[in-house]
Amino acid sequence: MKIKSKWLLGGMMISSITLAGCASMMNSMGMVPMGSGEDQADAAHLWNVLKQDNLVGDNAQRARVYPGTPPHGKILETLHQRVTVDGHTGIAIIKRNYRGADATVASVEAHPEKYLKGVTVMYKREAGYDPEDKDWFWAKYKPDGTLFNKKKMGMEIPLAGRVAKGKPFGCISCHKGAPGGDFIFGKDIPSS
Repeated sequence: MKIKSKWLLGGMMISSITLAGCASMMNSMGMVPMGSGEDQADAAHLWNVLKQDNLVGDNAQRARVYPGTPPHGKILETLHQRVTVDGHTGIAIIKRNYRGADATVASVEAHPEKYLKGVTVMYKREAGYDPEDKDWFWAKYKPDGTLFNKKKMGMEIPLAGRVAKGKPFGCISCHKGAPGGDFIFGKDIPSS
């Protein structure tokens, strides 16, 4: 780790370190429930499985495109399928997020690559991963499979893992309000 400067935190003088190191340290202390090295590795494995199963990437299956709602996008497309990641099989819900001033259902159907801005994924992990939140793993990817980051306390924290756990706004808090208590808003999507 490379020391950059000194700053105060909670009345204590500490050295600031590279962003990745600081995010990792805060995560290990339980201060940030997302974006750890393990979360990033899990997100990469998940993306690779989704790509292999043609759920993301250039050869991805297509589904019905429909008008969206914030925070996902102006136009959305949702798929779901059981996938196996590192020996565990669970349901993956893939939501493609399309945006653009001229994005419409018709324009996205004709040129999805022009409007695709993000891919949000919920993946049902093994029992015990996060029982309070139904064991869902969350990730927000760019179209190329790299993770989006959230700026927090001067750091860039990857959006993977227990995204925004315990916060009033974010993946978990929003999906807790889904009918049925399974964190899923789609009526025809199984929770396991």
